[in-house]
Amino acid sequence: MSGIVPAPVARQPWMMLFPLFGLIGFGALVLTSAAAGNFDRYAESHLIRFAIFFVMAVVISRFNKPTVSLLTYPAYIAILLLLMAVEIVGQVGGGSQRWLEVGPIRIQPSELMKPAAVMALAHYYGGLPIGMVPTWRALIPAGMIILLPIAFVLLQPDLGTSLAIGFGGFVVMFLAGLPLRWFLVAGAAAVAMAPVAFFVGLQPYQQKRVLTFLDPENDPLGDGYQITQSKIAIGSGGLFGKGFNEGSQSHLNYLPEPHTDFVFATMAEEWGFAGGIFVIVCFGTILFWGLKVAKQANDRFSKLLAAGMTATIFFFIAINLLMVMGFAPVVGIPLPFISHGGSSMMTNMICIGVLMMIHRWNRKAPRTGLIVS
Repeated sequence: MSGIVPAPVARQPWMMLFPLFGLIGFGALVLTSAAAGNFDRYAESHLIRFAIFFVMAVVISRFNKPTVSLLTYPAYIAILLLLMAVEIVGQVGGGSQRWLEVGPIRIQPSELMKPAAVMALAHYYGGLPIGMVPTWRALIPAGMIILLPIAFVLLQPDLGTSLAIGFGGFVVMFLAGLPLRWFLVAGAAAVAMAPVAFFVGLQPYQQKRVLTFLDPENDPLGDGYQITQSKIAIGSGGLFGKGFNEGSQSHLNYLPEPHTDFVFATMAEEWGFAGGIFVIVCFGTILFWGLKVAKQANDRFSKLLAAGMTATIFFFIAINLLMVMGFAPVVGIPLPFISHGGSSMMTNMICIGVLMMIHRWNRKAPRTGLIVS
């Protein structure tokens, strides 16, 4: 192979890159159809964003362990301060206060916190003596790392992002070696507190989403409209779909958010079961590669970091697919690499970049210096 393909090309993680490029290209087709055949409306910016964030991912992949260790906690603290700033000077949109604007730049710090929290926890447990991991004394700092950003994100309010931060963090904590009974006790406590959290902790619109999830047919033209139309779109696609740019649910404006949260329903109507299988296989291949990178890592920090980044991508995929099929409440989480949106693309490409970085660590011995080529 090295005699046919240049070595730098052959070393790339093509097991992940091929399905990633496939999802991006397929997503551009779906977004073109969601805009009634207008490529410029969604698909063009989708491809431009991917190109920009792919370059970012490649840059991330060039960092070595000393650099990452040096920057992990400062980056986490900086993003936590940005979350605090959102509560003071953040911009309001769609009833939520989630963004910071400085001139033409608009960022959503909560999206950056998803990989940052995973990295901080992986760094913490990676440097902790094994004997200290299953102790309450070691749990307190880790709990602060994960609970502080969740608290600020819930104030925005943004339940979906807070769940994503919590999921990635808990995966890292579980794999680090915390006793299983702690998670069982925490799960039992969460179930016991669920009624209180529902009536006290959730906003009225969030309560409606949970009730709609439990019985979407109760108000099919009101609160249950999104889920009802999504199911109709997915079911009407059949085996091979209605054909490109032939979806009636999205083109006739029956399906809300056909280019973001419910893009999978848009795709399934036009590409059918075959299109859905293609998407799921691509996602499965990327996730399998991520787990393989974690398994092959040479140290605890790298293993936890790779597993946490893979878990973060998995959370996006699983919740969106469950949501559009009516198996989870609508929480506003887009489908990675297919939905139109810069924040989601940025977060998932950061995760991809970190996984590419660890993949490179696994292939070669660390070198000195801040950045290696």
